[in-house]
Amino acid sequence: MIKIKLSDLLGKHKMTQKALSEITNIRPATISKMYYEEVKRIDIKHLNNICKAFDCEISELIEYIPERKKIKNTKKEI
Repeated sequence: MIKIKLSDLLGKHKMTQKALSEITNIRPATISKMYYEEVKRIDIKHLNNICKAFDCEISELIEYIPERKKIKNTKKEI
């Protein structure tokens, strides 16, 4: 699973979604979808602009979290 940590960054920098939208020229609706992790795709330009706005690495914005798989016919997780 991919986790978008935009809400963490906004909180850390005490910035609103609206302010980030204005700084990055990303539509407020797109920022909101990223904030609530409802976005299906992210434009590379958007990632670049957000990293530039926060002066951060991509890993501070996006994180990969491996999903646990269930073994068929058992309750064990891998």
